[in-house]
Order: sequence, then C-alpha cells, then structure tokens
Amino acid sequence: MASVNMADVKRLRELTAAGMMDCKKALEQSEGDFDRAVELLRLKGAKDVGKRETRTASNGLVALKQDGDSAAALLEINCETDFVAKGERFQEVAAQVVAFILETKPADVAELLDSKLDDGKTVKELLDETNAALGEKIEIRRFSVLEGGYIGAYMHKTDPQLPPAVGVLVQLDSANPEVAKDIAQHAAAMAPQYLDAASVPAEVIEKERALAEEMTREEGKPEAAIAKIVEGRVNGWYKDFTLLQQAFVKDNKKSIKKYADEAGVQVLAFTRYKVGQA
Repeated sequence: MASVNMADVKRLRELTAAGMMDCKKALEQSEGDFDRAVELLRLKGAKDVGKRETRTASNGLVALKQDGDSAAALLEINCETDFVAKGERFQEVAAQVVAFILETKPADVAELLDSKLDDGKTVKELLDETNAALGEKIEIRRFSVLEGGYIGAYMHKTDPQLPPAVGVLVQLDSANPEVAKDIAQHAAAMAPQYLDAASVPAEVIEKERALAEEMTREEGKPEAAIAKIVEGRVNGWYKDFTLLQQAFVKDNKKSIKKYADEAGVQVLAFTRYKVGQA
C-alpha cells in the first residue's frame, strides 16, 4: 500500500468528516486517489460522506438582488477571513456586483470579470482595488440569475455576526409567496443538488449506480437480488439529493413535489449557494 502524509489525511477528513484512521486507510488503499478514497469511505458507511465531500475552505458571503417578484440574482463572493467578510467595504462590493449581474446578465464569471461598470472600470479592476485595500484575495466564485414566473428568495446567516452564508432562489410557475418561502427554507436546510431526477447528469447516476452495485456485492447479497437492491439505492439517492423528491422538512410524510402540487404550483428551478460548498 502507498504511504500517505498527515496533510493528505487532514484534507480527506475535512472533505468527508470521516475518522482519521479511516481516512488514512482509504488513502493507502486508493494509492492517494482522493475520489476513490471517498468512495471507499462510503462503502464502509462513513456518515455524511456523500453530502460533505464537496466542501471547500472559503470565507465570504452570498448576496441577493431582486427586481420585483419575477427576477433575482444570487452571488457567492469569497475572501480569506471572516473578519473581511463582515466588513462594510466587502459587503458594498458584493452588493454592487450582484446588482450589476441582475442588470447585465453575463454568461459566466469570465464574462462578468471583463464587463465594464458605469464608471468605466471592469469588475476585475474593482476586485483588484478591493484586494489591495483589504489586503486579502477577493474573488467571485459563482452567480445565478432566474427570471420569469414567481421568484422567491431566502437568505440565512450561520453566524449572527456575519453576513448571509446561505442563499436560495426558488422559481415557481405562478405567484405563491408562502410556498416559495417554505421551499427556499427547505432547500437551505436540506442542500439538494438537483431539481429532479431528469436534471441529474447521466454520468453522475452511472457513477452512483456503479458504487451501489459495488457496495451491494461487498455485502454479499445474492446475485439475483443485486439489480433490485441497486435500483432501490439509486432511488434513495434521488430522495436525498433532488429537491422535488426530498421529504418536506415541515411534513416528512410528503415530498416537496407533493407539497407544491397540493398548492397548485410547479417548481421550475432553484439555486442554492452556501459559502464553502459546491
């Protein structure tokens, strides 16, 4: 088995929340391949690995700009420390950029950075000036714009001393503020990754199905039962990671889809950002 250093073990622990010795063994067995090490930990039943493996180590905030009830932009902007994140200058820059995003609707971060603000400076130049003033690296990680129908939003502070670290937009086909708020708060808490099964990329499901089959074989299940067990595990994955199939936090006897259907609305799209998570 390959030898591993403690820095690699620490990194895997941060990514998965698994125990130190389990992480060390997984890295040895995978010969340093982090993706395979994560799968090995999942095979051994490490708690929350599937939900925590996509974490990153960043500070910053999530900013929101709305235009009535039918358009909104969400922005994650990062810095190095929470001291800067709670500062007025950093928050002013975030507010300026998210308003510009909603106004201009750039295609991606690269186009946003090259875009010129009203004063003639590009967004990148604004960030460079902010970097110099605050003495930290400031960068835009991602943004989203939703338009049409009814857009509800929810912003959550994980620390009352800091700006919002979680932001959610929910797009409904018709106006229903209460349902939009309920679903946005649910998404903030339950961290769905996709809207529904149809929106999950094929390669993600293929990987999940292969892992479920490997896990089932490791457990020594009868060959005739493997296909059915694998299908059940994939369906369970959908219930964990797709918004419409998740159990509603306010009533776990119904899914989000059923809750929306009963209210007479359709969930068209959502965006959820949490600082430091994929």
